[in-house]
Amino acid sequence: MSLADPIASTDFAGSRRFRVHSQVAVSLVAVGVAVIAFTGFVSLAANRLVSGHPVMLWNAAPPALTAVMALLAAMLLVLTAVRPCVLVHRLSALAAALLLIAIIAAAGEAAARLTEGGPALPTVSFGPGFWVSLGCAALALVDALQRARAGAALQLFVVAALLASFVAMAEAGVFDALSLAREYANRGDVFAAALGRHIMLVVGSIVPALLIGVPLGLAALRHKRAEEPIFATLNLLQTVPSIALFGLLIVPLSALGEAVPSLGALGIGGVGPAPAVIALTLYALLPIARNTLAGIGGVSPAAIDAGRGMGMTRRQLFWHVEAPLALPVLLAGLRIVLVQTIGLAVIAALIGAGGLGTFVFDGLGQYATNLVLLGALPAILLALGVDFLLRLATAGLRGRFAP
Repeated sequence: MSLADPIASTDFAGSRRFRVHSQVAVSLVAVGVAVIAFTGFVSLAANRLVSGHPVMLWNAAPPALTAVMALLAAMLLVLTAVRPCVLVHRLSALAAALLLIAIIAAAGEAAARLTEGGPALPTVSFGPGFWVSLGCAALALVDALQRARAGAALQLFVVAALLASFVAMAEAGVFDALSLAREYANRGDVFAAALGRHIMLVVGSIVPALLIGVPLGLAALRHKRAEEPIFATLNLLQTVPSIALFGLLIVPLSALGEAVPSLGALGIGGVGPAPAVIALTLYALLPIARNTLAGIGGVSPAAIDAGRGMGMTRRQLFWHVEAPLALPVLLAGLRIVLVQTIGLAVIAALIGAGGLGTFVFDGLGQYATNLVLLGALPAILLALGVDFLLRLATAGLRGRFAP
């Protein structure tokens, strides 16, 4: 859904009309400034076990960086009053992207200034001002790119530039004083393994879900009598809470692993990756089957008749006509499934499956917020990255196959 809003106008000095073409940008800047003005940008505590006290932006970040943030926010506001065109929208996107980078840099610099000469083990965490202003800048960037009708190449360039800026700041040590960076440094040797395990859980559940869900969707399409029982069963699986489903799989898989030692040697048991992969696969079946039904069933009958007129068999019709035309819908369903599975894989750590959820639940047990973020933020970024790439792919395919 686009963030773009219709042009609004306000009267100034009688006959003059001051036009604001992006109320969204104005609102985002206003919210960001208000939150920074009245809440802490970062939080400072003596150690990770005690609650910190909020520190305002101007008391933590370097004055020059604070001035840059204010200048970029003002630039966004000024551009909303300029006659809208592609150049204006792209300048707005540039200002929002630079503001996003400046906010992240300000958090790192604030942590460095606050911990210099402070207590032995100070912790500097992100405050409400950081999170809200970061979110507002990101939404302003998305809004500007949508208004500029940015293509896939430009969107990929913007994302790559933001990632490169973040990596450059990390390599320069800008974030070293942040407690989140310290948590990563303390667990850097296991973080890569946890991330790899998380990806393995997602891929290991999506592949069998596709192999099962697509044929189920096709069966529901080709045989109408099978549609109701198939989707009734899949809907029932979706109603089972994830924790309950993980728990229900423990007993039968434990018995199976004990009854068949060769399976137990492969790691199939009541805890670990096996029940997690099975549960995640079951949860992924419904959206895959439903989008297969909607995608293949939505192919134009005229295209199918044309294929039949060329002498194509049913298999050839599926692979050369139905599947290519339904691919945008199928990718949209896959995007939903991947984002859902990345999130559910975090909970799988409760049954010993590993992954990024390990940091989340360890942090909850230790009352360490930054350790929770060490697991939660990569999972969120992974989901956003997958969603972004598949959105671009879906939009490209829809444009390619548009009549």
